[in-house]
Amino acid sequence: MKLKLVLPSYALLVLAALAIVAYAFTCKPKFLATEKLKTTNMSQPIIFSTYLLLDGRCKEAMEFYKSCFGGDLIMTTVGESPMKSIFPESMHSRVVNAKLVSGNINISASDWLRPSETPIQGNTVCLYLSGSTYSEIKSLFDKLSSGATITNPLKEEPFGVYGALNDKFGFKWMFHTEKKD
Repeated sequence: MKLKLVLPSYALLVLAALAIVAYAFTCKPKFLATEKLKTTNMSQPIIFSTYLLLDGRCKEAMEFYKSCFGGDLIMTTVGESPMKSIFPESMHSRVVNAKLVSGNINISASDWLRPSETPIQGNTVCLYLSGSTYSEIKSLFDKLSSGATITNPLKEEPFGVYGALNDKFGFKWMFHTEKKD
């Protein structure tokens, strides 16, 4: 008996990207071992990671990635968050934020929480900058805003400072840090 695994095309892309990241950080290829990374004088480094937006399957996906990579997984549903009052009760079981950290692998995700917009391949994976200070995140937000479409201005939310934009090349960026300096 032959088994055939059928995955949507975007799932294969995500798995391929995760495999490349896992290889880069576990095998230490020559190009990583010989390059020196420049650092800035920040109290906390900025973390660059992938942010996945899933249509109601965030919990399932993140538990799968945890089974692949191990590590620590933290998830918060809409109903457990300070933002639950702005969402209908039917969305309270959706994941508002999930984070998996395993060594140098860092994957963040949430369920799609914009009922007026349809998730399509291309708007469900984001480049995500988090941590550091408000002034550092604001500086990067301002630089990447050149020619961009700002979808969420950088502002304080119940969970910290958040903003998002689609850069002039069409890539979606999300920004998050603690409260303003």
